[in-house]
Amino acid sequence: MKESKLIEMQNKVETLGQVAQKLMMEVQQLTQLSVGTLKTIKLMPSYGKAIKKLQEEITKESSKREEAKTGREDSK
Repeated sequence: MKESKLIEMQNKVETLGQVAQKLMMEVQQLTQLSVGTLKTIKLMPSYGKAIKKLQEEITKESSKREEAKTGREDSK
């Protein structure tokens, strides 16, 4: 392989390494932001009510899916 081709490949690998490093830093920052946001939300007075409401909605949705799934299996 020519030396120029090897140098070009080395530069590309270094660039990819820099991009990967930047992405890892951004993921870390997003994680910290998410954790901070969650901690803030937990301190809000209506947090417990909101969680209960979400749990009820999820339960309703899952039961609807089960009914739809059962209905499709029965019609086969």
